[in-house]
Amino acid sequence: MTRFTEHHNLKLPPDWRAAASLLTAGLDDLQLVLPADAVQQLLYYGAEMLRWNKAYNLTAVSSVDEVIKRHLLDSLSILPWLRPGLTLDVGTGAGLPGIPLALALPEQPFVLLDSNGKRMRFLAHIQRQLQLTRVELVTARVEQWQPPELVVQVVTRAFAPLDRQLQWCAAVLEGGARLLAMTGKNHAEQLRNWDAEYTLRGAHKLAVPGASGERHLLEIVRA
Repeated sequence: MTRFTEHHNLKLPPDWRAAASLLTAGLDDLQLVLPADAVQQLLYYGAEMLRWNKAYNLTAVSSVDEVIKRHLLDSLSILPWLRPGLTLDVGTGAGLPGIPLALALPEQPFVLLDSNGKRMRFLAHIQRQLQLTRVELVTARVEQWQPPELVVQVVTRAFAPLDRQLQWCAAVLEGGARLLAMTGKNHAEQLRNWDAEYTLRGAHKLAVPGASGERHLLEIVRA
């Protein structure tokens, strides 16, 4: 059973402390075991996302419960498919799914990439506050980015149509990285538009606790 123990180094608003049980219950439903401090860090990240939201336009979600279900648990639902090694989060926006995944895997290197400088300033704040030493932030378009080392997997969430993702991430995928694309129920339609150079290795239905609508993870490699 996942437990929440609050430490004094990160102060949570009362409504976020009260919502800790929603997050821990969701983690149990997903059968995920996270590091001891990860629950408080995830709650702090969610609270800061809403606090910065008005000025930085980080998310359309406005309630604590919806951030936990639609952002935190949704991002963590793909954790079983991650392999060890450098993970690139393309079009990370407010840090999704990269920040929740990095908190779950603190020893694994992550690069969070986005061309929106305002949102990257928010992520720099989160990086400092949570001391995410294995997370690198890059303000750029993925087509212009040169990986510092071999990328094992690329993760995307609500980033762009699948054919554009494959086009923009082509250089990274040529190096052998897998694309783990989070998508909704229209994934079959998206697959009709992709390049024949790519192969669908798996289409995994995600069961996100408390979230409405279908969620899928597409695992794609170069043919």
